[in-house]
Amino acid sequence: MVPGDRLGGRTVHRLHSARSSRSPLKPTVDLRTGAIASIVLHVNWVPPLVVAVFFLATLVRSALGFGEALVAVPLLAFVLPVQVAAPVAVLVSITVSTVVVAQDWRHIHVGSAIWLVSSTLLGIPLGLVVIHHVPEPVVKGALGVLVCGFAAFALLGRTIYELTNDRLAWLFGVTAGVLGGAYGMNGPPLVVYGTLRRWSPERFRATLQGYFLPASLLGMIGYWAAGLWTPRVSRYYLLSLPTVLLAIPLGRVVNRRLDAYRFLVYVHAGLLASGAGLVLQAVATWIAHRSDG
Repeated sequence: MVPGDRLGGRTVHRLHSARSSRSPLKPTVDLRTGAIASIVLHVNWVPPLVVAVFFLATLVRSALGFGEALVAVPLLAFVLPVQVAAPVAVLVSITVSTVVVAQDWRHIHVGSAIWLVSSTLLGIPLGLVVIHHVPEPVVKGALGVLVCGFAAFALLGRTIYELTNDRLAWLFGVTAGVLGGAYGMNGPPLVVYGTLRRWSPERFRATLQGYFLPASLLGMIGYWAAGLWTPRVSRYYLLSLPTVLLAIPLGRVVNRRLDAYRFLVYVHAGLLASGAGLVLQAVATWIAHRSDG
């Protein structure tokens, strides 16, 4: 026997043993990776996404007094049907308005809020007529162009007419009622009215909540009567409630830190985005109608 053969045999045996001992590691890593992937694929991500969306939307609403629809509606459309998302959004709106009104009722311009709410009630039946007789792309497109034009004009530093009293509040309230009754989007006319009144950030925020509270309550009654307030709606609302209650005071802090000029800039930027969204909706609806035709 050659001495080197035995040594070589041991060397080969040790190498083989080392490879054999390492071979089980590969399936272990694969099993762990597969387990993680399986968990990720099987976790229901809809509830945390809904909670995150409503936190961000509430933060915007609490800071500016409006704008939650700009955040919530496009994002929730990817994960929830509108029959669920809309009632949840209204419940969140009621919560935000109730807290803000309870905290800052002294800043509410009561006369404006009363005029806007009462004239909105008159406009809602007109909205039901509009939805049956006027094409949706025409209404949304025209409103979007007007809102974009107003916001762009203001952002460019042009002088805008100032309303010093509530004589024209009924006009904005009726318009909000028509749009709310037809398409559930009563916000833009109210925001335009608030900017024309040159309200301070605190008054702007509080007065709009003084409007949105009764309007949202009426809207929720309508959803309940239509059978759309379901256990699923309540579940998503209760899941979102803790973060909504956290976002409200955070938005209040942001609102208090904004001076009048910067506040109006942010408001007009929000209006510009809102108007652009309406124009895009009008175009998309028009294209869909043409495709169906």
